[in-house]
Amino acid sequence: MEGFKPGTQVSAIGRRNFVRLSAGAAAMMAMNARGSFAQSATGRPDSIDVHTHWAPEAYRKALDQVRPPTGNSPNPLDFDLDSRRKWMDQHGVQMHTLTLSGAMPWQWVPPDAGVHLAQIINDAAVEAHTAFPDRFVAGIEMFIRDPELALKELNRMAGKPGMRAAHLPNSFEGTDYLFEPAYSPLLARCEALRYPLLLHPLDGEINYYGGKGTRLGGKWQQSANLSNTLGFPFETATTAAKFIISGTLDKFPGLEIVLPHAGGSFPYAVGRMEHGLARRKFKLERPFKEYVRRFHYDTLTYDTGALRFLISTVGSDRVVLGTDNFAGMDVEQPNELVEQLNLATEDRDRIFRGNAMKLLHL
Repeated sequence: MEGFKPGTQVSAIGRRNFVRLSAGAAAMMAMNARGSFAQSATGRPDSIDVHTHWAPEAYRKALDQVRPPTGNSPNPLDFDLDSRRKWMDQHGVQMHTLTLSGAMPWQWVPPDAGVHLAQIINDAAVEAHTAFPDRFVAGIEMFIRDPELALKELNRMAGKPGMRAAHLPNSFEGTDYLFEPAYSPLLARCEALRYPLLLHPLDGEINYYGGKGTRLGGKWQQSANLSNTLGFPFETATTAAKFIISGTLDKFPGLEIVLPHAGGSFPYAVGRMEHGLARRKFKLERPFKEYVRRFHYDTLTYDTGALRFLISTVGSDRVVLGTDNFAGMDVEQPNELVEQLNLATEDRDRIFRGNAMKLLHL
């Protein structure tokens, strides 16, 4: 903790990225009277990406005070908003929803550092949105190991410019913290604020699905990235199932939840789960398929057949664009997979931007 100064204030996005609000507001004229975004220079429809990552310079510098620097060269698209907007323009993306990646540090940093890091990343997001209000919104980051500190940061950021969601890990160290009574006030507050939960699994061996040293670990399993390609989908499927069987969705009927990575393996197991619950005579307040549609799902299937199945299972009104940009499993062409399906215009527009506009109250 040497050198860590909780009171330190650092410019979050850098002076060269910060422009006057009036200039950013003028850019909002790119939206038409109906609230739909104009076509991009590529001729493809501009989209709203609900699952993207970033790590602004101030956050990275503060993180280096808590742990030794990794020595890895950061991707400029993670922190350089000018470069990021150029990339978005070239790829038909109007807006990014900024969140940390699976490397979010909440499980291992001490509370004072966790609170400070959350404040830095959230303040950076406000600056990014203020500078470019038509390009960036964000999910609120919180030191989630302490429910009271997490709620305090949520309340500090509530209603601030560009804050449109809450970003949370599915679990940490195999602990399904979201369903513990201590976290009910946090979920209730998100529901009251109409902030959807943007979920994401955590990186790190201690968070491997099933626990450290399981069948997803080991040398060759890791070289094949099974903890991510299989572990993350299993993690999200488990989270979705527990939201249903724990009664959490019934307790918070207005709470919106976005499942990353197209819901993981959950959409493809809903028939089996429904059948199993019926055989066990497990009582639900509503038909199982209604709970399936309580979630939103991003488009990260990496496969047109899988994406078509997802849309047919949950409905085009429950699917939002997601890319994982800019992380190890991201996609180069954000809109391509949806475009390849040749959907009806109404369905395509919902997925590209309509659903996100409703979900994030844009």
